[in-house]
Amino acid sequence: MQRRLRAMMAEEGSGCPVPRLPWASIQKVALAGAVVVVIFLCTQRLAQPRQLESPGWDMAELQLNHTGRRQDCRLHWLGGPALGRSFVHGLELDNGQLRVQRSGIYRLHIQVTLANCSSSLRATTPPRATLTVDICSPAAHSISLLRLNFHKGCVVTSQRLTPLAQGDTLCTNLTLPLLPSPNTDETFFGVQWVHP
Repeated sequence: MQRRLRAMMAEEGSGCPVPRLPWASIQKVALAGAVVVVIFLCTQRLAQPRQLESPGWDMAELQLNHTGRRQDCRLHWLGGPALGRSFVHGLELDNGQLRVQRSGIYRLHIQVTLANCSSSLRATTPPRATLTVDICSPAAHSISLLRLNFHKGCVVTSQRLTPLAQGDTLCTNLTLPLLPSPNTDETFFGVQWVHP
């Protein structure tokens, strides 16, 4: 009986005894509640469909594949960890041209600096010297995305958002016989998927 009296306390001013729960009972109830919450959260997470691809993972930052004299107007690109800051994720390089593996809206950026460009070269640069970025394959979907004029300068740079379809191959063309600088800080090409 004394044990029972000790477990009960009188509320101040009311004169009514209030039962006190033992500390072990409170811990058991709290632990059981935590287990229920964890099980609920785990089942909710498993029920959600998993996304197989990370959004924005399709991207590339490419360097110029400089092999000396140019035989055609296309610039050929390289990408990969062995090249330092260059990489290709989710896209494919095919003979120096970039192929899209997933349809969506992409951000393109490019900079090309002419090799050995100086004031004397500026004077001799053809007025129609251009750099273009095109969808060159498939032929039925061929379209020009960027057309940049050098305007007797040494550098052109640009970026834009554009929709691309799976299988599109991007080609960059520089007016012959101009030579691009192989320096990776001066000449580069990049693509990043931004939206489905």
